[in-house]
Amino acid sequence: MDKFIHSNSAQDQRKRLLDYLRTHGSIDTITARRELDILMPAARLHELRHKFGHRIDTVRTKQPTECGKLHTVAKYVLLGEVQS
Repeated sequence: MDKFIHSNSAQDQRKRLLDYLRTHGSIDTITARRELDILMPAARLHELRHKFGHRIDTVRTKQPTECGKLHTVAKYVLLGEVQS
């Protein structure tokens, strides 16, 4: 993923998120914020599920933040995509 991100429109955030899921299969909240510059990944995932029909599961996991504190975060797993 390019470190320089051109737009933070909801559409571009959804595209970055879906591209990441297609490549890696899953993403957690911390990674979405840090690497994709998506501050509210749950909102973008909701849109991908309910507006665009992608099958994405949410799994709770514990993960340390950059300051080392352990948090329960969401891990989003791509199960299937809308057939075009």
